[in-house]
Amino acid sequence: MLPTLPLLALLASVSSPVIAASPGSFADGGQTLVSAMMMFLGNEEKVYILDKAEGNAATVAGHPAWGSVWDIASHQATVMDVRTNVFCASGMHLPNGSYVTFGGNGAVGRGGVIGSQKNPSGNGAWDAEYQDFDGSKAIRILNPCTDSDNFASANCQWFDDPSLLSMQKQRWYSTAEALADGSIVLIGGFVNGGYINRNYPNTDPQFEGGAAENTYEFYPANGRGVETLDFLIQTSGLNAYAHAFLLNSGKMLVQANVSTMIWDYNNNVETPLPGMPGNVVRVYPASGAVAMLPLTPANNWNPTVIFCGGSNMPDEAWGNYANPAINTWEYPASQDCQRLTPEPPDGSAPAYEQDDDMLEGRTMGQFIILPDATMLVVNGGLNGTAGYATQTGQTALYADMPFGMSLASGPVGTPAIYNPNARRGQRWSNTGFDTSSIARLYHSSAILLPDASVLIAGSNPNVDVNTSTIFPTQYQAEIFYPPYFSATTRPTPTGMPQTISYGGPYFNITIPKSSYTVSANAAAANTTVSLIRGGFTTHAMNMGQRYVQLNNTFTVNNDSSITLHVAQAPNPNILQPGPALLFVTINGIPSNGTMVIVGSGSMGQQPVFVASELPASVFLSANESDNGSSVSNQNSKDNGANGSHTGAIVGGVVGAIAVIGLLA
Repeated sequence: MLPTLPLLALLASVSSPVIAASPGSFADGGQTLVSAMMMFLGNEEKVYILDKAEGNAATVAGHPAWGSVWDIASHQATVMDVRTNVFCASGMHLPNGSYVTFGGNGAVGRGGVIGSQKNPSGNGAWDAEYQDFDGSKAIRILNPCTDSDNFASANCQWFDDPSLLSMQKQRWYSTAEALADGSIVLIGGFVNGGYINRNYPNTDPQFEGGAAENTYEFYPANGRGVETLDFLIQTSGLNAYAHAFLLNSGKMLVQANVSTMIWDYNNNVETPLPGMPGNVVRVYPASGAVAMLPLTPANNWNPTVIFCGGSNMPDEAWGNYANPAINTWEYPASQDCQRLTPEPPDGSAPAYEQDDDMLEGRTMGQFIILPDATMLVVNGGLNGTAGYATQTGQTALYADMPFGMSLASGPVGTPAIYNPNARRGQRWSNTGFDTSSIARLYHSSAILLPDASVLIAGSNPNVDVNTSTIFPTQYQAEIFYPPYFSATTRPTPTGMPQTISYGGPYFNITIPKSSYTVSANAAAANTTVSLIRGGFTTHAMNMGQRYVQLNNTFTVNNDSSITLHVAQAPNPNILQPGPALLFVTINGIPSNGTMVIVGSGSMGQQPVFVASELPASVFLSANESDNGSSVSNQNSKDNGANGSHTGAIVGGVVGAIAVIGLLA
């Protein structure tokens, strides 16, 4: 498919200089057509976007759209038809590279009212105007497609039919986490409700009068039923979108409210861990920035999770299903950061460790793991929480709400970088970063792109589309360029595989001498190969996000090219089977990511092979040339520095020439 540019513009681009993106800056990402409550990277060409059922101006199949696909090269979106209401669903990858979303809300109409046709329980079954169906038990599957596919075919569209495929329970604000066999555990959620998952006083923490779903189930179920999870009862109220991470032991870390546990999900056995220091809530609607630190050979791929921001509002301030008890927008978000290694390698008891405070308090901040093994935090507000309401316990009238329906204030438009390997007191920085003028509050999202930039989109703290309020429904996307975009040269590896196994023979990647500006020996010694899964992003979370560095050695060749000898992935507990981007990073400068499938590509027990021994590293000897690459780079100002930006322009030119050939 040709980029949607006029032919003369394509021809003009032949002689136009290639301009590298400015590090620390934001660029126009185009319009998403639906507000990006949820996003995931489908492949090297497309990002898929989901919104709640609401009155977006963009339409599909005769009703407002709440799904779209965003093209990475053109920054243009195309609407997609989604049948059920995806409002506050969860999602995860599948082993074959497909994605699946779970649950959501009942059908709604204009203004978020219950749909015109109701279920026996009273929630919406379907709405005549928006034409959305009940999504509370829905399982939706999407097979990502590229421009070479027929997007109009059913194979490239959302499968969304709860009469054929659905969960055993209704789940709204549930958590999804992939397991080592590629199946998925679904944790908790609301049946119906609103701000937090409780009534107040909280006299029925298990059921909340039928509004809470404090259970778990699996997809696919494979004969497994629904079980009660006591931890969710213990954390009643503040247990929506619980944080869950598969551990090396095959057990799972789960954190909600101010409690933490290790969970044996096969036997439903809970092992309590220490509570969150300072009683800082990190789950929705406090919505702290939470992620697993990069897994590397240096830490033996042993998970440590970082929890930053959120809120330490007292328990009574959180209110109930309807709204908070206080004016949350007046309550400062937390700056606090804590690390937790759930399974310490020395066998000691797990304990939270105080980390550097964030540069400012942040609710709804979101971590994006970058290929240089640093972590970008974007979006959020200085005060308040996620969610929206028309009143609080202190403000009875919507007319008196100072920020419309938003329960947060003080948008934080400046990203920050967290370096987990820096010395204490020096881990956070935002030096040289631009500040976005777009408020990214409730229902914002962000995802890593294959060129190692970050797509930022969404924000809609409103019950339905509202483009005139102080924090409006947002369709404008932005792209943030991390500091490594200052490089004039980026790695251009060849020989990148399409699949990664667990153990087994190593593979080779070739790095040409035009890929770096230092000596070949120095470049080789400072090269990493990593797999990054951006995950399914919603509500300041990236479910399934992981960074796994692969072991590698190298051979520096006589022509100053470098051959990397790269080990396969360690095992499926460290990185569950499914899609990931493979990056080569030299001196902190990443290549473009290549999409690969990790594991067998199928659901089920994954083959795990003995890791092959890597060859010893070989440097270029002192009596052989080791400066050819530097001379070459001095004579070439581009050397692939602009990555996919260059590729898009060249591709457009080639396409234009092809068109001329057809017209001639």
